[in-house]
Amino acid sequence: MQAASRESYKVAAERLDAYARGAEPSAVAATADDILSVATLLRREPRLRRALSDPARPGEDRTGLLTGILSGKVGSDALDLLVSLVAGRWSAPSELLDGTERLGVEALLAGAEKAGELGEVEDELFRFGQVVSASAELSNALSDPMATAERRATLARELLAGKARPVTVRLVEAALAGFGGRSFIGALTRLVELAADRRDRQVAYVTVAALLSDEEERRLGARLSAMYGREVSVKQTVNPEVLGGVSVRVGSDLYDGTVLRRLNETRNALAKR
Repeated sequence: MQAASRESYKVAAERLDAYARGAEPSAVAATADDILSVATLLRREPRLRRALSDPARPGEDRTGLLTGILSGKVGSDALDLLVSLVAGRWSAPSELLDGTERLGVEALLAGAEKAGELGEVEDELFRFGQVVSASAELSNALSDPMATAERRATLARELLAGKARPVTVRLVEAALAGFGGRSFIGALTRLVELAADRRDRQVAYVTVAALLSDEEERRLGARLSAMYGREVSVKQTVNPEVLGGVSVRVGSDLYDGTVLRRLNETRNALAKR
């Protein structure tokens, strides 16, 4: 987002946090659903996106238009948050859509936090991403542009039935809708990071040939936390092809201490002789 859009989103996000602190988790979840339904409407109606983000129209005009469309169709809390969003200045209609999606996702995460489930939701999103990435057939089915969004969402719900919390399923549906204009796996990854960020944690993606023990994971997490000055959420992926050692990615930082990397470096050095 550009600066004006970021500032407009920040105002609405602060309003969301204040609301979520005093609301029941179920009420926050219902508000999140309302906001995400409006995001779906904005994605489907480009003319409405343009009208609600038009800098030539006064803020009162834009919020009046939104209120006229949504009154009686979404809850009062959702409408209040959406009005605060639309009242701001947006650099582009697409950024208003991104802001609405993000606000709905943050509302889901806030509800999970209030219910004491945020850590579990973060892990469920990550594990589902791993399951999808490990199966080309499943990945293709969930990313198929020829399949309707509802068909793909139904498949995801069937896969997660009895295995994930309702908020996790709803977040997966947001990822399937292309959260932030990302691919499905890209959207899932971003959702994991947003969940960790709400817990004031950094995500470390760790690739190993075999799972680390609980103690090894704890020590690695503590070392990374000391490096980054923030608690770190360690997410392990097993890839036997690395042969041994550990590869760690935190944000744009990559620490590759795998046997595979050392073998490749040796092979490249010998090839240059």
